[in-house]
Amino acid sequence: MKLGLMTAAFPTLTLEEVAAWSAANGFEALEVASWPAAGADQRRYAGVSHLDVDRLDERAVRNLMDRHHLAISSLAYYPNNLDGDAAARQAAHEHLRKVILAAQRLDVGVVGTFIGRDQRRSVSENLAEFRQVWPPLVRFATEHGVKIAIENCPMIFSEDEWPGGRNLAYSPALWRQLFAVIPDPNFGLNLDPSHLVWQFIDYERAVREFADRILHVHAKDMAIDRDGLFEQGVMSLGMGWQIPKLPGLGEIHWDRFISALYAIGYDGVVSVEHEDRRFEGDVDLVQKGFVLARNTLRPLIV
Repeated sequence: MKLGLMTAAFPTLTLEEVAAWSAANGFEALEVASWPAAGADQRRYAGVSHLDVDRLDERAVRNLMDRHHLAISSLAYYPNNLDGDAAARQAAHEHLRKVILAAQRLDVGVVGTFIGRDQRRSVSENLAEFRQVWPPLVRFATEHGVKIAIENCPMIFSEDEWPGGRNLAYSPALWRQLFAVIPDPNFGLNLDPSHLVWQFIDYERAVREFADRILHVHAKDMAIDRDGLFEQGVMSLGMGWQIPKLPGLGEIHWDRFISALYAIGYDGVVSVEHEDRRFEGDVDLVQKGFVLARNTLRPLIV
């Protein structure tokens, strides 16, 4: 296994600056944010473009990574691929295909994204859309030697994402249905245990049962605000009581999670995804957060 980080937490830095700092601080891989360079997506930790796929200079990117002895674990683009707005959905798919082509050119084996969801429609209706929309996207990726890793975040943090959230792939039951529709081994999970914690889903069991579908791993922790849970209840689906944290500051037992990954033979990248509000606001604080995460995970990843 290698220890990496997701670059989206550094929106004001260049890829060169992120790479230099990451290499100097013990990280081995970057999950490179690859949203459209125009930055239309203003969602927190989205819209960041450290790789402009429309103007890709693959030689420069390769040289940069080689110079800092870093790998690229994944190209990251997380839109709503089942957006109820047809124009937004089409734009997401067009850019996702560009990211896949960029990954092929850079010999990056994985693109991380969301299934997406129209939060105003039922699970069954969204599954029907998935059956129409996703097989061609996965086929396109497979034809270009790229795997699609779906993060398991429900995407329900705010009222505009209510009631269903903006990502269908949030639970084992749904993963099984998605994989039954698309059995292609190039279609799998970017497994983030933090999103399982607040759903009361066993993250060690998830590793065991979906071992052959884990293509990439996010390292993010989760705290549960018990007062918020008391006030809001589980029917709020985490709004008001799920608090993203850096590894070591939440409820995940990282030794057990990493042990489960070793047990299934996972030898990919564990990529720190920084969404901790206590360590944001300026570059120095973000860097301190990543160092804290590194110190938690580094003893476990060799």
